Amino acid sequence: MTLSTPELLDRRARLLGPAYRLFYEQPLHPVRGEGVWLFDADGRRYLDAYNNVASVGHCRPEVVQAIAAQAAVLNTHTRYLHEGVLALAERLLATMPAGLQAGDGHAMFTCTGSEANDLALRIAQAHTGGTGLIITQWAYHGVTAPLAGASPSLGPQQPLGSNVVTVPLPLRAPHSEIGPRFAEGVRQAIATLAQRGLRPAALLLDTVCSSDGVLTHPAGWLNEAVNSVRAAGGVFIADEVQPGFGRTGEAFWGFARHGTPAAPLVPDIVTMGKPMGNGHPVAGLVARAEVLAAFGRQCRYFNTFGGNPVAMAAANAVLDVIEREGLQANALHTGVVLRQRLAALGRRHAAIGAVRGAGQFIGLDLVDATQGRDDGFAPAPALTQRVVNGLRQRGVLISATGPEASTLKIRPPLVFTEAHAALLADTLDAVLTELENAA
Repeated sequence: MTLSTPELLDRRARLLGPAYRLFYEQPLHPVRGEGVWLFDADGRRYLDAYNNVASVGHCRPEVVQAIAAQAAVLNTHTRYLHEGVLALAERLLATMPAGLQAGDGHAMFTCTGSEANDLALRIAQAHTGGTGLIITQWAYHGVTAPLAGASPSLGPQQPLGSNVVTVPLPLRAPHSEIGPRFAEGVRQAIATLAQRGLRPAALLLDTVCSSDGVLTHPAGWLNEAVNSVRAAGGVFIADEVQPGFGRTGEAFWGFARHGTPAAPLVPDIVTMGKPMGNGHPVAGLVARAEVLAAFGRQCRYFNTFGGNPVAMAAANAVLDVIEREGLQANALHTGVVLRQRLAALGRRHAAIGAVRGAGQFIGLDLVDATQGRDDGFAPAPALTQRVVNGLRQRGVLISATGPEASTLKIRPPLVFTEAHAALLADTLDAVLTELENAA
């Protein structure tokens, strides 16, 4: 017998305590997933335009079968020889630019993106001898103690680490000013660390800045900042947990959008997370060999479940699906179509501000139209929450992001098609129209 929503809420509060949070004013109780759809306990289906972890679609049969087949044979750890971990490492390294490919780079595996970023920070500190960490002003990088202290988007109740300095993200500046402003902020952060008696270990950046409100353009805005942190002795860690695995469409990794064939942007460390396993707990990193060397000399690395055969089977199956179905190209095409439809809505609804994004990672600002759209960005967090909940009521799932919680965050499974994009845009149109008529 399925419990009612009030009964589930009461049981959840008693058993899980006060720290957990739920989406939506009317919490969702999904019981099944398939492709881009989630189905609730009453059989109603919801278009999932938010859950990037199920990167190749919910309950993807090829991934489920790979997990089950490997679990039925063997599941151990990386202290025994196993071909699965080597196969995945080879494939991941082959997606990297020169300088991070096999021979110049190494892969390491964890269970979560938080663990991957935590390991990356340890590697960076061992290599540089510094401890300082530079992040964006509203970043999210994980839940371990060092990473929670580098995730201001968790809220003011979570203090930043004493070795962490944030840099404002010029999200809505003219394109020509974004790179120079951010680089200057990084140089000021380096100076702040010096005042604290600290040397920089790393600039850690989600390469679409999803928690800050989604910043994807202009491509190349990141390069000057990376050069500045390297000049100060630090390294660049590209957090690809959200933008990686073809999501931005233009490249397999978000950082690659910032380079050119003649002058690629090559991070020192690249971290990745659960989209690589379609939700199965698998994550990891790729690091330049010379950056990893000091860490390897200083300690052994072991993670009981990181790199286990079942996780490797899941991740290899995900790569198979992405390659076979051309999902990176699909993300590029569908993303263009969706951004065009959302921009068209902006010509009918004054509450729609800027639409930013690359591939299937999109941020849409909602603004307070009463303040005038020519006066700059006027955040509308209350409206944003009404829109998010209105979409949920009409069967479309997204969420909000940014320091003002006034940007709709859209990052569906990579199997999202033009028809799904049209449904999302039409439903958003209907929700905004209903709210405007009720005002």
